[in-house]
Amino acid sequence: MKFSTGCPVAFTSRVLGGKWKARIVWALIRNEPLRFAEVRRACPPISDRILTKELRELEDCGLIWRQEYPVVPPKTEYRLTELGQTLRPVMASMADWGLEHRDKIVPAP
Repeated sequence: MKFSTGCPVAFTSRVLGGKWKARIVWALIRNEPLRFAEVRRACPPISDRILTKELRELEDCGLIWRQEYPVVPPKTEYRLTELGQTLRPVMASMADWGLEHRDKIVPAP
């Protein structure tokens, strides 16, 4: 993933961009640790392949930590790192904004 940009908003968008990364981080903020299937349930309708890709990218950025346990069946948990925890106020602000303004943008069914 290419990150070089002089704009801090563009940089943040590249780190958390796409359809799933912010949702994955939000799921971990709300309830960590989460196992793979729990992250998938928190982000429907994400596929296993895309979830694996997104989790790896977040791990490569240092935002999440992956813990594998040597048990049968395999057990893997995901948590936010210390750096990932710094996204809490950002994500909370996004959630607050969405709750406050959703009805102004998306008409009620």
